[in-house]
Amino acid sequence: MAAFRYTHAVVCRIPLSLRTRGEIELDEAKRQHEAYVRLLRELGLDVIELPPDEALPECVFVEDTAVVCNGTALITRPGAPHRAKEVETIRVVLKKELDLPIIEMSDAKAKLDGGDVLFTGREFFVGISQWTNEAGARAVAAAFPEYPCTPIKVPDPKHLKTYITVGGPDLLCVGAGKEAQEVLKRMEREATFSYQTLTLPEDDAANVLYLNGTLVHRSIDEIPQSFKVFSEKIDYPRRSVNISQLAKTSCGLSSSCILVRRSRHIRNL
Repeated sequence: MAAFRYTHAVVCRIPLSLRTRGEIELDEAKRQHEAYVRLLRELGLDVIELPPDEALPECVFVEDTAVVCNGTALITRPGAPHRAKEVETIRVVLKKELDLPIIEMSDAKAKLDGGDVLFTGREFFVGISQWTNEAGARAVAAAFPEYPCTPIKVPDPKHLKTYITVGGPDLLCVGAGKEAQEVLKRMEREATFSYQTLTLPEDDAANVLYLNGTLVHRSIDEIPQSFKVFSEKIDYPRRSVNISQLAKTSCGLSSSCILVRRSRHIRNL
């Protein structure tokens, strides 16, 4: 599906200050992040790596700062006020380095974290959470009017993509837990299109990346039961990576990159 073909990824290295956000083994987190970035490159992406910003402990979680679709970037307004400055660097990278058209959120009351925005290739679902409000969902709808956009209430303090992500063409990966299943039911009631679902025994397994024909999920050490489900049910390429440290304070795999499909410009030499 063309919607999940990408040319670039934006990531940010881990600041030492991230250890103020939880029981994170920083050296291990850095090793895991390096393996994650290496995997993105192996899947054909040009990766733009930003330096860590010690003043912004959560800067590694770049997903929350922008929603990129069809070569256009909506700059978000993260729900946690201390994260507001994270968008400034991302805006510059997306505009100057990737030459993307930029849309700003006009409603001063809008809150939006990218971790609450799920694009299925056919429509958007926006989690209404501690971090994202109805005005934020309206900003997504206004930025990408060619797609249906539906707000979905999610239990605090988590993002929508903690519970459900896209695992393939018209396939949703969802945890087996009660909260995840309730969020799925809300989505199914409101959805414009129909989807297959892959229910995973461990809720932590639901956050995956699907890009360039490959499903990226967490390692067998982290999700042993769900790893078995993936191996039995998915008949296209799969890769796994351990993200256990960063996942302690984020959605998981999706949180640490912004995926972009950029048109290949022919430059005159």
